[in-house]
Amino acid sequence: MKKVTMVDVAKKAGVSKSTVSQFLNKRFEYMSVETREKIEKAIEQLGYKPNYIARSLKQKRTSMIGIIVANIVHHFSTEVSRAIEDFFIEQDIHAILCNADNDPKKERRYIEMLQAKQVDGLIIFPTEQNIDLYKDLVESGYPVIFMDRKVDGINIPAVKVNNSEATEAIIQHFVEYGHERISIVTQPLTISTRIERVNGYRKAIKENEIELNEDFIIRAETKEINGQLKLLFSRKNPPTALIAGNDLVFLEILEFAKENKLKIGTDFSLAVFDNIPFAHLVTPAVTTIAQPSYEMGEKAAQMLLSLIEKENSELQDVVYNCQLLIRDSSKIVRSK
Repeated sequence: MKKVTMVDVAKKAGVSKSTVSQFLNKRFEYMSVETREKIEKAIEQLGYKPNYIARSLKQKRTSMIGIIVANIVHHFSTEVSRAIEDFFIEQDIHAILCNADNDPKKERRYIEMLQAKQVDGLIIFPTEQNIDLYKDLVESGYPVIFMDRKVDGINIPAVKVNNSEATEAIIQHFVEYGHERISIVTQPLTISTRIERVNGYRKAIKENEIELNEDFIIRAETKEINGQLKLLFSRKNPPTALIAGNDLVFLEILEFAKENKLKIGTDFSLAVFDNIPFAHLVTPAVTTIAQPSYEMGEKAAQMLLSLIEKENSELQDVVYNCQLLIRDSSKIVRSK
């Protein structure tokens, strides 16, 4: 069977080969709707398949980008990745998704692999450990955007949320409901996101003139959180309110509460820092500090495309506000 070429499409549509090329590259500025429809119809009738390798060589682009997620298990990560893919598919650019598992060695392998494949740019949820590699990306002018996290001393624009201020807001909410023994539960403070949230916790506790108890700041690997909570709640005066650092921590708190016959919203109040899709469906409905994940992913994609197309090489960090969604899990009133 004879292979259908761009010339065949041009003849069928009654236009020049260069016009078909412009159509395939989505350059419609000087093309009438009638011409576009003719080319679309010719492509459909002939079953024409563009030669992406040839296009890549000609354009010096592969029409592929890489997304390196820190941990794909997080609902936030999947929402962001979906937004990035949705944006780029409209640009006829394909996204390759990699899961680094918060492992700097794995992250390094993925960055090097994607560069070897000559993807046009990267969006990375950085582990913040591969400083030399990040610097190489900057020095080479490689298009990169950081998502969710910021790496000190690395001039790569980041899309993130106001973690510290959001944590301060939930502390203030707890204080207004009479809580003074407030605990924050997070994973190890190895990334900027967690550090900022703990800093916001410390600041809010101080500003509300509550005595800071370091034991109330749990920073442990996920598998160790249950044991840490058991120690914390075995104290004479355990916390009356908990902040879960993300959805995985939230699940550990649920398991701890079930094992120890504690009721969320009764025995202790709870708020979760993450987008929990079922938060309003459980009993009690869970208070969340929601991040505009889809909007963040879309913004990161726009920024990366701007770098790829060399429209703007001086991009700044973009910081979004979180939304505090108050539900029954944090409405219990404690007398001081």
